[in-house]
Amino acid sequence: MPLLWAVVIGLGLGYLQRGRIRNLANLRLRGLWLLLPPLVLQLLIFPLGSHGPIVPWGTPYWHIVSYLFLVGFTLWNWRYAEIVVMGLGLLLNFLAIVANGGYMPASAEALRRAGLASLAQALQTSTYSGNTVLMSHNTHLNPLGDWLYLPAWIPLSSAFSPGDLVLGLGAAFLLARRMVHR
Repeated sequence: MPLLWAVVIGLGLGYLQRGRIRNLANLRLRGLWLLLPPLVLQLLIFPLGSHGPIVPWGTPYWHIVSYLFLVGFTLWNWRYAEIVVMGLGLLLNFLAIVANGGYMPASAEALRRAGLASLAQALQTSTYSGNTVLMSHNTHLNPLGDWLYLPAWIPLSSAFSPGDLVLGLGAAFLLARRMVHR
């Protein structure tokens, strides 16, 4: 959900600079269709609190495949500096996910502070849920995992990773800059 907030912030910054949303039509992004499969896959494998994901089988593989589509989109649109930044965020996330066998490590404390106590509880009883694994001494690249969080009082709060932060900054700058740029 931090990506959604990054989009809101990017649009807000664009409007503050007297930008127009119609200027985003000037972006010549290639392979936009590559964004649909990861969106669908992430929705299907995302943990739903203690209920788990909609598709509970093959989750680690689907998680890795979803990132491969995103990497393809990034490589296809490398000419935009903001997408290069977004690609760096994707790479950070991808490293953590691959190092942990297809799961993103998440801090139980960050999940609780983000208001996701049911997910933190589910992770403590079963170690993983959907595309998320509980951070521990057995997980790898924990500094790249979900240890940052938006507080529970913020709508759509969640725990997120440094890679998500970089990805969000790239998205916000892309929107803000390209709303003004003609």
